[in-house]
Amino acid sequence: MKRDVGAEIDVTVTAPTTLEFQIAVAPAPGAHLTESLEYRVNGKLISPDEIIGDHGTRIHRFDAGEGSVTASYRATIEGRTDPPPVRDIDLSTYLRPSRYAEADKFFGYAATEFGQYANSVTVLEKVSSWVGTRLDYVPGSSDPTDGAVDTLLAGAGVCRDYAHLVIALLRAVNVPARLVAVYAPGCDPMDFHAVAEAFVDGAWQVVDATCLAPRQSMVRISTGRDAADTAFLDNHNGAITLNSMEVTAVVDGMLPLDSVHDLVALS
Repeated sequence: MKRDVGAEIDVTVTAPTTLEFQIAVAPAPGAHLTESLEYRVNGKLISPDEIIGDHGTRIHRFDAGEGSVTASYRATIEGRTDPPPVRDIDLSTYLRPSRYAEADKFFGYAATEFGQYANSVTVLEKVSSWVGTRLDYVPGSSDPTDGAVDTLLAGAGVCRDYAHLVIALLRAVNVPARLVAVYAPGCDPMDFHAVAEAFVDGAWQVVDATCLAPRQSMVRISTGRDAADTAFLDNHNGAITLNSMEVTAVVDGMLPLDSVHDLVALS
């Protein structure tokens, strides 16, 4: 499988700040990654600090004064990555409540809805289908500060809201789950996409209750407890305006077929 992905981002800094971008693909054994990445401040090419986080997440950080900041990223990924490693610390961390996936507020609710299913594979399918049918995908329907509880009450959201609700419900029935930001060929509307990843049947499996793109072609960018860990851009201390953002993600050939009944690992 060959995938071509990229992002073009234009930001105006209105008060000096430190920026952190998470738009570069997370390298993984088994696949060949070719990429180009440029950051410019007021037209001048700069070299950011690269911070390597968990699961291959790459954070590019730099200071920027007032003016224009642009980011340009292109990558080609050939082949399929090896399955994500399983670490004991992850199986502990991703069971805990977090900022946007408040699993502790769902213990009773999740037990009533899904407690009768003893098999984790069945739980995964039931939670994904339940969230997918209960929510309406409505761009602009949620705020950046909304968590899983807000999403359930609103009955609508975007990809990160779907993922947060899936994660909270899975954690509430003792299934470790985390959020992954991905490039998603076939996604409509095209954007940075957010999906859940759950530890089921001895491996990390992708859950996308939106069903907006085939999971087999998705490419990992960043991984964390929830969207607080995986935002494509963080602004510290100053003020910025996001002027434009264009995300691209395509496969060479036909998109793969996907079924909600299949277990799929990010590749």
